[in-house]
Amino acid sequence: MELKPEQLAARGITEPLHPVYLIAGPETLRVLEAADAVRAQARAQGIGEREVFDADGRDFDWGQLEASFNAPSLFSARRLVEVRLPGGKPGKEGAEVISAFCANPPPDVVLLITAGEWGKAYQGKWSDAIARVGVVAVAWAVKPHELPGWIESRLRGKSLRADRDAVQLLADRVEGNLLAAAQEIDKLALLSNGEVLDAERMESLVANAARYDVFRLTDAVLAGQGAQVSRILAGLRAEGDMVAGLMPMVVKELLRTAALARVQAGGGNLAAEMKAQGIWEAKQAPFKRALQRHASPARWDRFVAEASKIDRTAKGRGEGDAWVALERLLLAIADAKAVRLLVA
Repeated sequence: MELKPEQLAARGITEPLHPVYLIAGPETLRVLEAADAVRAQARAQGIGEREVFDADGRDFDWGQLEASFNAPSLFSARRLVEVRLPGGKPGKEGAEVISAFCANPPPDVVLLITAGEWGKAYQGKWSDAIARVGVVAVAWAVKPHELPGWIESRLRGKSLRADRDAVQLLADRVEGNLLAAAQEIDKLALLSNGEVLDAERMESLVANAARYDVFRLTDAVLAGQGAQVSRILAGLRAEGDMVAGLMPMVVKELLRTAALARVQAGGGNLAAEMKAQGIWEAKQAPFKRALQRHASPARWDRFVAEASKIDRTAKGRGEGDAWVALERLLLAIADAKAVRLLVA
């Protein structure tokens, strides 16, 4: 069957588990919460053993997963086996392993597959096989016109009530960031005292999640959101921030991405390198998009060198306008078409 992630998350923990689940899509919060619901359901039904496989890249051995299906459970009668598929495609061998599992699901295994990418190009016989015996839940990105409805539904789930203007105010504040919206709604549940929230009360309770800051700036750069980069830079400048204060975080993220580019170019395990650098799963997508736009390690080294030059300019040790130079660099990283202005 096919369900929305929220439908999957709303199912009771005592409902029978399906043999296999595929939860995929670009909206990380929806994927994570639906997967957490399956884990909670498994725990409630006495499944105490859990195995996790990161199927990232060509080096993953699908034979290990197949062997796990056939191995006996050590600590409980049933096991939850998780496969994290960041790229959204298992490849020929992976598709065969998953399809074989679905053709004859072992009674002691529940298979949970999560993927950060999804679309028609990712579907195939393997996903059709999952749909026949299990559940497929696709977490599409919430469109701007859908966000107020998503917020209203989540408010109701927390026993909160808000009028239309208050809901729209929160939608405007979070700018499509579902994680920020969820955090604000959790806070409202503690502070609202059961009252119906109007726009004035909502404004007094929520933080300005749309505040321009360097963390959102680097996320926008890596995700390729050029227009957002320019808006955030303009906001930072208007708020009185200095380029010198922004550069440590910018340089840090560029150095991390340069290291990832070297691992990727050398055929190494990108998922393991991200873990080693402390880039948790929900934050990996922007880095992967950046590496798709600029795969060359030499290019990332050039970006780092340019950032160092801007840092010296911002501290008065170089000529030029540091704000202009910073915007040029960040737009070159965000948009591969603009890189010719910076990198030969």
